[in-house]
Amino acid sequence: MLIDRILEWAFAVSGLSGRLTVTTASGYRFDAGDGHGPEVAIRFRDAAAERAALLDPELRLGELFTDGRLLIEGGTLPELMAVLLAANHGSPPFPPVRGHGLARSLLRRLLDWNGPSRARRNVARHYDLDERLYALFLDADRQYSCAYYAAPGLDLDAAQTAKKRHIAAKLMAGPGHRVLDIGCGWGGFALYLAEVAACESVRGITLSTEQHGAAFARARARGLSDRVHFALEDYRAVRGSYDRIVSVGMFEHVGPAHYDRFFRICRERLAEDGVMLLHTIGRTGRPAATNPWITRYIFPGGHLPTLSEMMPAIEGSGLVVNDVEVLRLHYAATLSDWRARFLARLTEAERLYDARFCRMWDWYLASAEAAFRHEDAVVFQVLLTRRNDVIPPTRGYIARAERRLRRREAKLASIGDAELELRIGLDASP
Repeated sequence: MLIDRILEWAFAVSGLSGRLTVTTASGYRFDAGDGHGPEVAIRFRDAAAERAALLDPELRLGELFTDGRLLIEGGTLPELMAVLLAANHGSPPFPPVRGHGLARSLLRRLLDWNGPSRARRNVARHYDLDERLYALFLDADRQYSCAYYAAPGLDLDAAQTAKKRHIAAKLMAGPGHRVLDIGCGWGGFALYLAEVAACESVRGITLSTEQHGAAFARARARGLSDRVHFALEDYRAVRGSYDRIVSVGMFEHVGPAHYDRFFRICRERLAEDGVMLLHTIGRTGRPAATNPWITRYIFPGGHLPTLSEMMPAIEGSGLVVNDVEVLRLHYAATLSDWRARFLARLTEAERLYDARFCRMWDWYLASAEAAFRHEDAVVFQVLLTRRNDVIPPTRGYIARAERRLRRREAKLASIGDAELELRIGLDASP
């Protein structure tokens, strides 16, 4: 059939890594790839699926896998991602129809306007899913952002603790500090800042009703309601002044049209001698629209910024860039751990939703891992102040602060639950 030959040609000219064996709906079979990498076999279940893949692979391949119309008959989903993306450094497996790139750029401009109402709707689409779903694959503290594999052999829980420790150390967070956590998730980092760093008060804000309820309950259960407060609030509505501002995994939802306002508000809320840390997924390549499948099915309104997109807004706000750290493969390792845990409890996930949803979630986790492993996705940690004399002149202070926090973690871990509330804040000296 003609469609079989077109499909064979498209894969042949795509510069694939490894070997991909493709079986079409008519039973035609062919191989593609350079032979240097994984061996994967896939099958298209109908001719319409093949046409969809040819017309728009970035969007349609994920849809076809979710719908069960693209089957993996040999190898694994991460291996398929490697075959499709490793040699192309993130380019589509074969060129989409002309015009898709322009259309997506125009659509991105329209969707960049992420006002409070749209922001709340977008957050609800993802973060207000059944809380039990996230419990299947996240660490015990429900950290839904890049972990920090500070040493070989760390498991997910230890790497997420290392992430919290690393950020708290960079912030020089400690006794007497009032902290704003923009996009606080389930409250884990806010609680860490109160318990381990012994900050005076922490205010966490989120647009997710599910996360807000869970964070509030956690603070109350741990006897921290007097020092840790959570609000269902947009960053644009925040008032007051804070010694420390942190935002982990939230900036991806702000949208380029709002970068100027975001950083201007952060500067207004940051104390004169305060410190802010922005932890965000970003890109090291040129600014571009985010993967269309991810923005349609997983993170509506999401955008991965480049430094060239962020820096003009930061400079215009009057904030001073003190340090930029680029975490490269840490998120690939995080997503790999998440996917392994998710698949280990797949039966439970299917009871919560259904098999189709689980295939969609599997594609999400595997494709996101591939973005960090084979494409230009990274995590930026940008340290900001209002003055250039607030942060020590070398990075040595970070390691020293991490050692103090690690000792504090160990001491708190040895304290019984009955004593924990009494001891919080009593031994918080450096």
